[in-house]
Amino acid sequence: MSKHRYFCALTFSMIVGAGCCVPTYAQHRMSLQSLFDLADQQNQRIKVSEAALKAAEEGVVSAKSAMLPSVEFNLQGSYTGNAFLMSRDFSASGITEYIVPGLGPQQVKNGKQPTPHWGNSFTAQACQVIYAGGAIHSGIEMAKLGRQLAELDVEKNRQEVRFLIAGYFLDLCKLQNQLLVIAKNIELTEKVIEQMKARREQGTVLKNDLTRYELQLQSLLLTKTQLNDAKEIIRYQLSTAIHLPEGENLEVDTQSLEKEELELKALTSEESWQQIAAEKNIDIRQASLATEITEQKIKNTRAASRPSVAVVAENNLFGPYTSDLIPKDANVNVWFVGIGVKYNLSSLWKNKHAIRKAKHENIQALERVKLAHEGIGNGVQASYTNLLTSSVEVTTQEKQVELADQNYVVVKNRYDNDLALLTDMLDASNMKLSADMALVNARINMLYNYFKLKYITNTL
Repeated sequence: MSKHRYFCALTFSMIVGAGCCVPTYAQHRMSLQSLFDLADQQNQRIKVSEAALKAAEEGVVSAKSAMLPSVEFNLQGSYTGNAFLMSRDFSASGITEYIVPGLGPQQVKNGKQPTPHWGNSFTAQACQVIYAGGAIHSGIEMAKLGRQLAELDVEKNRQEVRFLIAGYFLDLCKLQNQLLVIAKNIELTEKVIEQMKARREQGTVLKNDLTRYELQLQSLLLTKTQLNDAKEIIRYQLSTAIHLPEGENLEVDTQSLEKEELELKALTSEESWQQIAAEKNIDIRQASLATEITEQKIKNTRAASRPSVAVVAENNLFGPYTSDLIPKDANVNVWFVGIGVKYNLSSLWKNKHAIRKAKHENIQALERVKLAHEGIGNGVQASYTNLLTSSVEVTTQEKQVELADQNYVVVKNRYDNDLALLTDMLDASNMKLSADMALVNARINMLYNYFKLKYITNTL
């Protein structure tokens, strides 16, 4: 089939399909886009990923805070016991001599010494890291990449939920179409039964012939019940997915698919869809971000092998002064400002394995990007091919419905003129029903393949 004929068949099938999907009873109807909007706001899965995104945003702020100075305060009150002076042989008797600068040798009697008991200590320390080997910068970049991953995760969940809702939407459309087909066949069967009853009164139709059609009518009524039950199940699942308030009923507005009709009219080649997938597919984008994260991990790991430099300022106010031989009941204030350098020498032989591990993880991430491209490329090709196949299937089923209708009319006329058996009539009726159902399924399958193509390219 040429591309032009394919587009014409596809567009015609969409228009016919949309016309057949009109609900049979009036209720509050919702378009597919309105269902998408409700899911974006209320779906629990999306809410969970949005909460994770907020946590990732706070992670970026937390990582940036490592660039700010750290300030610590320490306030302490204490009770100090009496100092006890002993000689070098641990004797509590005798005299101990010590030298006081400016005063010369002094003598103190061993034993308990008078000591100020109540003590206090107040320390304030400020530290500003000015170099950490790149660890702070790489940490911030990793946090930003983590936020981007969380954003993509929100979008991925949104796409998955939308594809799920689109599936429910198409299922409801298919069930509504099937109910229309069943209703028409029930009406047709009832007319045939009425005609057969009239002919039975005239003695031209046997009882078992009438019974066969009544059995067929009961089978159609059972199918109608099953379809209605299936419709209620799908409707409930759809309501749960969008968190519709309990007791509020909905019907899908299948006439809202004009957007898809216009898009199918302008359907581009497979190569363009492959390009869209390469640019927008979330799995590929997440794999690429994972590669960037592993690159930052390499930088972060290397930072452990480099020194860290910080400016430190501290003020210490404490009392009593107990660092002398005889404690003094006084407060002492000491402050200093300086530069601190810290270097873990053992990282020279310990950290090289961690760096190698980070490099191998980076290589693995790069390979995963290639793998993601392969998988998505295969998915796009398969979905595009299935879309082409389903359009041919719709055209074929439309022809089969036309032939089945013609066959039914011919057989019915022959049966009315006693030129055909009842089994021929039943076969023609079943053939018509089967063809009508197959056409409904083919149209929905074509729409499903189109939505799947959009889902794989993450353009829902």
